[in-house]
Amino acid sequence: MSHEPVMPAVTAIESVLVVDDHPLYSDALAVALRHAFPDAEIQTATTLAEGLGTLGSGFLPDLVMLDLKLPDVAGISGFARLRERLPQVPILVISALTSVEVVTALMDGGAAGFVPKDASIDDLRLALAEIRAGNRYLPLAYRRACRSAARAPRAASAQEIGRRIAELTPQQARIMRLICAGKPNKQIAYELSLAEATVKAHITALLRRLGVQNRTQAAVLIESATVDVGAGFSEADARSFLSQ
Repeated sequence: MSHEPVMPAVTAIESVLVVDDHPLYSDALAVALRHAFPDAEIQTATTLAEGLGTLGSGFLPDLVMLDLKLPDVAGISGFARLRERLPQVPILVISALTSVEVVTALMDGGAAGFVPKDASIDDLRLALAEIRAGNRYLPLAYRRACRSAARAPRAASAQEIGRRIAELTPQQARIMRLICAGKPNKQIAYELSLAEATVKAHITALLRRLGVQNRTQAAVLIESATVDVGAGFSEADARSFLSQ
């Protein structure tokens, strides 16, 4: 685990905002929080918009607990928006998205900590204690993996990714649009009169064009900068595609 100071110790956690679209998990977090901070006011939200609306009503949390996979955000954009809205409030990300690329981007972006959703209640309690003390929390395995990733050669820049998207072939562009619309491979194959294997090959070529191994890596790069994606696509389209 990591014990890196990031802010003054929080002498009391009097209010917490939990943003998670799974009611059972959200309720479980609320129960754990009430045990850790018996007098804290706990507000829950199932979407980013709902969470931001809670802040708009005058609620100012001492801590935010955030799931990345929400209905109205893609990739780490939800974290980025909350971080911009609450720059001095620690944000603990609890998510099933556990790739090194995602965790590294979160910690580089100022997250107070990261806990995978399959972590034990003891891990969660430890994370809360560390953050309350003004430290950042990261499980040891992720800390090592993030350090290794930092030493690895960096992938293409977001600007380079934008240029590559702009150079997609017309067929790749059509497939990308259908993926952005949420169409499965079989439906894409039907609409374009292609074999499903051909569609899969085009998607592989798209990722190769971006210079990444998977869509998560590409989503992290796109989220890290504003990109002129070209080829008639908006940035939102690119994020939608890359986060699926």
